Amino acid sequence: MPRTRELFDTVTAKAGLGSDVLANAVDILQECEEAVTACAMGMLGEQDALTMAPAISRDLDCADVAGTTRRVLTRGSGPDNSLISAQFDACLLACERSNALCTRHAARHAHCQMCAAATRHCADMCQRVLEALHR
Repeated sequence: MPRTRELFDTVTAKAGLGSDVLANAVDILQECEEAVTACAMGMLGEQDALTMAPAISRDLDCADVAGTTRRVLTRGSGPDNSLISAQFDACLLACERSNALCTRHAARHAHCQMCAAATRHCADMCQRVLEALHR
């Protein structure tokens, strides 16, 4: 995280959030994106991959939304946080949807267990950022 934090310390147009919050959010979004992508690939390799199709789809949606949220947050939006807020709302929803299905598979598949933890962590962070943006 130090490099991410250092990056945000050099940027003047921030999303109304401190460098620590921004850096933490970017790092958690990256971890989530990696975990759900790996989990989707893990599920594709399982014998029951066809029955896991809804979870695979939700993981891939979550990866796309988390990655987009990370990029939008990194760019910042200046004084108008409406886009960032909407993006975090979408990310929260995507994480919760992915988490719901991977939690069901977590006892049988280690990748789902790791995915469930990452999406829960990311959803919690999204909620904290949304609360900070609406203060």
